[in-house]
Amino acid sequence: MESLLRFDNRFVAELPADPESGPRVRQVHGALYSHVLPTPVAAPRLLAYSAEVAAELGLDEATIASPLFAQVFAGNALLPGMDPWAANYGGHQFGSWAGQLGDGRAISLGEAITPGGERRELQLKGAGPTPYSRHADGRAVLRSSIREFLCSEAMHHLGVPTTRALCLVATGEGVVRDMFYDGHPREEPGAIVCRVAPSFIRFGSFELPASRSDHALLARLVDFTIARDFPQLTGSPGQRRAAWFTEVGERTARLVAEWMRVGFVHGVMNTDNLSILGLTIDYGPYGWIDAFDPDWTPNTTDAASGRYRFGHQPQVARWNLLRLAGALLPLFGDGEALRDGLRRHDEAAHAAARHTVAAKLGLAECRDGDPELMADLCALLHAAELDMTLFFRALADIDPVSPRWAAFDAACYDGGKRDAAAGALAAWFRRYAARLAGDPLPVAERRARMRRANPLYVLRNYLAQQAIERAEQGDDCGIHELLELLHRPYEEQPGRERFARRRPDWARERPGCSQLSCSS
Repeated sequence: MESLLRFDNRFVAELPADPESGPRVRQVHGALYSHVLPTPVAAPRLLAYSAEVAAELGLDEATIASPLFAQVFAGNALLPGMDPWAANYGGHQFGSWAGQLGDGRAISLGEAITPGGERRELQLKGAGPTPYSRHADGRAVLRSSIREFLCSEAMHHLGVPTTRALCLVATGEGVVRDMFYDGHPREEPGAIVCRVAPSFIRFGSFELPASRSDHALLARLVDFTIARDFPQLTGSPGQRRAAWFTEVGERTARLVAEWMRVGFVHGVMNTDNLSILGLTIDYGPYGWIDAFDPDWTPNTTDAASGRYRFGHQPQVARWNLLRLAGALLPLFGDGEALRDGLRRHDEAAHAAARHTVAAKLGLAECRDGDPELMADLCALLHAAELDMTLFFRALADIDPVSPRWAAFDAACYDGGKRDAAAGALAAWFRRYAARLAGDPLPVAERRARMRRANPLYVLRNYLAQQAIERAEQGDDCGIHELLELLHRPYEEQPGRERFARRRPDWARERPGCSQLSCSS
C-alpha cells in the first residue's frame, strides 16, 4: 500500500503550524493546525469500505484485505508521506460565537493525490485526543460512525455534494457516552471512519483568525484556499478573492437546495460545519423527513429552538454566509464585493429552489405561480401527515386528472388527517392537472424527470438504527446491505421493497430513530 498512495500535503507544507505538537489541550494562536498522531487502538477490524472511493484512490481489493489497511485506517500505523494534523478553527454554534473549536476528534493523515491527479484529504474521525478535544476523549462510537459512513455514500449517490467515506473500522475498545446528556452514560463499542474530501476547510476556519484580529493569517488562509481549491479563479488578488466569496455563496445555496430536494436535515448547521467547497460535512444528528414537517429537527439539542429545523435550512445557510462575510471584511475594503457575493448567493438560492420545484413536479420549467403550487402542496402534506419521499415518488405515476388516492396509502401516517385533507388535496390536483396541461413535457419525459429528482430509497433513521443494532451484536451484514441499496436510490430494486416503506410506528419516538444528539 505504501506505493499506491502518494501524498502532497500542501495544507501543512504551506500554512503555519502550532509550534507545539501532541494532544495537550491548549489555545493555539497564529497557526492553522497542530501536528498530532492518532492514538493506537486495541484490535482494529475492517467492518465496511466504499469500493468506489477505494478505486478513486487507486486501492485494489487485495490492498484493502491486507492487515495493514485496517492498521493504517485505525490510526495504528502511518504510511510514508503521511503527516498527521488536527485543524484549528472556530465557529458560531446555535447562533453564538464559541471561540476556538478545532478538530477535537478528527485527525487528517495527509492529502493523497489520486491516479487521476485529484487531491483527497484522508481524515480519521474518532482517532483520539487532539489539542482541540477540550474535555473529550477524541473517540467515536460505532453507532455514529456507521451513520456517518452510510450517509456520506448515500448522499453522493443521491447527487448531493458531500464528503465521502473510505472505510469503517471497529477499534476493539469501548467508549463511554451519555447519549442524551441526561446522566445515563454507558459503554459502547468504538469505531473510526476515514472521511475523504478535497478539503475540510470550513467557514469557521476563517472566523477564528478574524476574531483574534490576526488579519495576516486570515489573508494567508484565504489566498491558500483560492490557490489550492479554486485554481480556476483568475485576475488580480482582489478580483480572485471577490470571485471566491461569490463562488462559496453560490455553492452553499445549491447545496442546501439539494438537501431540501431529498428531505435531508443536517441537524447542526453551525458555521464550523459548513464546508468552503459547498460539501455536506460533519454528519452528526442528521435525519430524513418522514411525515412532511418543515419544523422537524432530528437534533435533541435543537428541539427547543428549532434553529436547524428542515424548513429553516436555507435561512441558516445565509446567516452563516453573513458570518463568513463579516470575518472576511478586513480583507475587502468597503465590503461591496462581499455584498455582491451575498446578492449572488440569494440569486443562486432562488434559482435552485425554482429548479427543485420544476424537477419534483415534473415541469419543463418553473413559471410564476409554480412555487406557490409547491408551497401549497407541502402545507397539505404536513396537514395530512404524508411521507415526503413516498408521496413525491408516487406522484410521478399518478394521473392528475383522476388521481387514485390508494396510490398514496403507503405514504399515509394518519388516516384521519388524510381524510380531513382529502378535499383540499383534490382541489390541489385540479390545479396541478391544469398546470400540466400547459406544459410541453410529454408524459413519459415528465415521469422520468420526476423519478430522477424524487428518490425511492433514503437513509431513514430507523433503517440506520436497525443496521447499528445488528452491528453492535457482531453482525455487519446490515451495513453492507444498506450500502449496496443506497448506491441506486432512484431505481426500483426488486426484493428490497421493505426499505421503501414509511417509518414504522415503533420508531416514532425511539432513540436513534427520531431522537438523536451530538453525542458520538
